[in-house]
Amino acid sequence: YTMEKTPNLRKAVALISGGLDSMLAARVVKDQGVHVEGLNFFTGFCVEGHTHAIRNRKGGKRNNALWVAEQLGIRLHIIDVIEEYKDVVINPRHGYGANLNPCLDCKSFMVGKAREWMEQNGFDFIVTGEVVGQRPMSQRKEAMKLIERESGLDGLIVRPLCALVLEPTIPETEGWVDRSKFKAITGRRRLPQMELAKELDIGDYPCPAGGCRLTDPGFASRM
Repeated sequence: YTMEKTPNLRKAVALISGGLDSMLAARVVKDQGVHVEGLNFFTGFCVEGHTHAIRNRKGGKRNNALWVAEQLGIRLHIIDVIEEYKDVVINPRHGYGANLNPCLDCKSFMVGKAREWMEQNGFDFIVTGEVVGQRPMSQRKEAMKLIERESGLDGLIVRPLCALVLEPTIPETEGWVDRSKFKAITGRRRLPQMELAKELDIGDYPCPAGGCRLTDPGFASRM
């Protein structure tokens, strides 16, 4: 097993939503020789959650997060956080984004859970597919810094898709990863991600943008 053979190998845990961004972020870091494993948190509200089956070209069904992990050749850990997540939805400290979506609290919660997993399993840092400006509430530079402070992960969250517009992280300054191979993607357009997928020879990939049922007006109204 890779980690046993090379005990000094750096290990990263990637948040895998099942969308294109997280797939690309994990791949870019894995391609640098870092041992990567994925985490997928099941809240019950994510469109890409494992209750959401989509049909592939052969007419079958697939779980996108598991499918992404298989394409990347990494182990995926699916963690049920439904009970803990209820309080995030009902009592968000930073308020709601669109409709009933506790966007900023949600990201802090997931990063905090990832930190717990990282420490328990001896990993070194966290990788996310976040892009500055892609989501108005949680993916602003100020919000990203807030999330790091609240989760106790200052400098240990690597965002490969937009790293070049952010301050260098500890893995970058310590040489665990090569910052020059990261990107400077910003904004809501997905074309840069699609171009990167083509560059990495990724021809089949999930819907570029996942989603949260809590942002849907009808679903939020019923909730």
